[in-house]
Amino acid sequence: MHKETLNFQTETKELLNLMIHSIYTHKEIFLRELISNASDALDKLKFKALTDQNILEDHNEFKIEIFINKEKNTITIKDNGIGMTHEEVISNIGTIAKSGSRAFTKALKEAKNNMDDLSIIGQFGVGFYSSFMIANKIVLKTKSFDSDTGVKWISTGEGDFTIEDTKKSDRGTEIILYLREEENKEDSNAEYLEEYKIKELIKKYSDYVRYPILLEVTKTIEDEETKEKRETVEQEKINSQTPIWKKSKTKITEEEYNEFYQGKFHDWTNPLKTIHFKVEGNLDYSALLYIPSKTPMDFYSKEFEKGLQLYSKNIFIMEKCKELIPDHFRFIKGLVDSPDLSLNISREILQQNRQLGIIAKNLEKKIQRELEKMLKTDRDEYIKFWNEFGINIKSGIYENFGRYKDTLKNLLIFNTTKDENMTTLTEYKERMPEDQKHIYYVSGDNIKSLEKMPQLEGIKAKGWEVLYFTDKIDEFAIKSLEKFEDITFKSIHEANEELSSDDDKKMLDEIEKDNSDLFTKIKEALGDKVSKVRPTTRLKSSAVCLVSGTNGISFEMEKLMAEIPGETSMGAIKAERILEINSAHKLFKALIKVNETHPENLNKYAEVLYSQALLIEGFQLEDPIEFASNMTDLLIEASKN
Repeated sequence: MHKETLNFQTETKELLNLMIHSIYTHKEIFLRELISNASDALDKLKFKALTDQNILEDHNEFKIEIFINKEKNTITIKDNGIGMTHEEVISNIGTIAKSGSRAFTKALKEAKNNMDDLSIIGQFGVGFYSSFMIANKIVLKTKSFDSDTGVKWISTGEGDFTIEDTKKSDRGTEIILYLREEENKEDSNAEYLEEYKIKELIKKYSDYVRYPILLEVTKTIEDEETKEKRETVEQEKINSQTPIWKKSKTKITEEEYNEFYQGKFHDWTNPLKTIHFKVEGNLDYSALLYIPSKTPMDFYSKEFEKGLQLYSKNIFIMEKCKELIPDHFRFIKGLVDSPDLSLNISREILQQNRQLGIIAKNLEKKIQRELEKMLKTDRDEYIKFWNEFGINIKSGIYENFGRYKDTLKNLLIFNTTKDENMTTLTEYKERMPEDQKHIYYVSGDNIKSLEKMPQLEGIKAKGWEVLYFTDKIDEFAIKSLEKFEDITFKSIHEANEELSSDDDKKMLDEIEKDNSDLFTKIKEALGDKVSKVRPTTRLKSSAVCLVSGTNGISFEMEKLMAEIPGETSMGAIKAERILEINSAHKLFKALIKVNETHPENLNKYAEVLYSQALLIEGFQLEDPIEFASNMTDLLIEASKN
């Protein structure tokens, strides 16, 4: 038989050099590439058989076989697909991207009506070279479906290859990898000769290849009569073949969805929501997405990575494709399978392309619609979601310069002073009385403490509703949102002039004028701690409160900034403090009397009132000892009267 030695083309030599020095992130993907190529060869034969059943003869059981030989240090991958001729081997294996896939894809489109369920993976020649990452010699034996002669191809990856005709009884391709022995034990290829490792790689990368992947395994069996144990060799099917996301939704039970989720994404709980859909048209893809019922343990750690698993025609490509999911939906788990994605030579790093962007945008819209639907039709389920992941929706409003705020605002829900259930901004707006001009909110650590805020008293008296903000990022989100349907947001901690009627304002002016000496002395006693001391009608039962200015940061913002670490302390940024005293409270009359009879005690009263207002707002006292001392002195003084 004639044997010839040929040189690889220049670009092929360059690729081989890169392969041997591991251009791939993980050399284990060699098996995925060879299995993908075998699946491709079977697809091509199946396509041919649609118009000519005779080419299958009696060999119509499509399969991919893998054999391990520890003695010879080899792995063999074999298929009974379309095979190659002498010329095709030179063209496909000796040249980059000359596998004939483009011509095949064209033929596939022409016969699309007959081929709806066929799956084709492109670029045979490229993935084949990944084998040189673990092998120092590759022997390929192949026989085309329409040829009587086989072909043997051998290369060590050094720049040339030998090719000759050979005897081969069955059609298809057989690839024998002679594993390279690495000097560094950490880079050893020996693990690829272990059955458990090959099984692991098949399950990881090729579990949903449509054809059975059979691994030759050694098992120990016991004779029922003699009880003697002996080893036997048999083939074991490793892959699942049919991916759940390719099935019709009507044929999948909730239990099957849940079992797949738990097994695939290592979660012992059932998902809160399953989103399964398929898109066909200019861009085809299937998506199976899950909203977890619980926040993952590592969700807020540095190690957590967002992203969806990515498949191309059932072939696993990437574990975390972060480009498919925006940050505010980073809790979504799932996968996308598309035949239309462009892949680079490693199949691990997607080219930044238009198709990926389109899929990502569609996924975002789909998730948004599903959440809006849940909010509208199943509020209890949505509240469960909100309690776990609501903070992500709020973050999404102010992140990326507010890019998503116009859509995410419709997903916001809050507790309020009126409704026992959580409410949307739309529902709040629908309940607003005509004389209410703003959407009011109050910020704090928890609802129980917020319900007792003195600033609520005046607003409640008017019958106005107030949103409870209990997450630290709530105000960031609202500040970014600015307004909702032309209605501005306003904190009850701000100086709200609209709470006072014209008569109230006139009365307060008179009270402040008549008691200017008292307010001036209290302001002087407190110094720069407050910008102003004044009477108020916003309080009903409480004696005193602090409010912030209308143009600066809020008290909650001040607390949050104080927690931000850094060389430039954000804690230096303070909200404007205005001390308001309830002019109708008995304490105000008592202060007037103290100013008249014991003015020397007014400074202590001022400090106690200010400290009391600070505590109500959730601030720590600057000097608790002084506060305790002032309280003691005033109690002693009161006991004398």
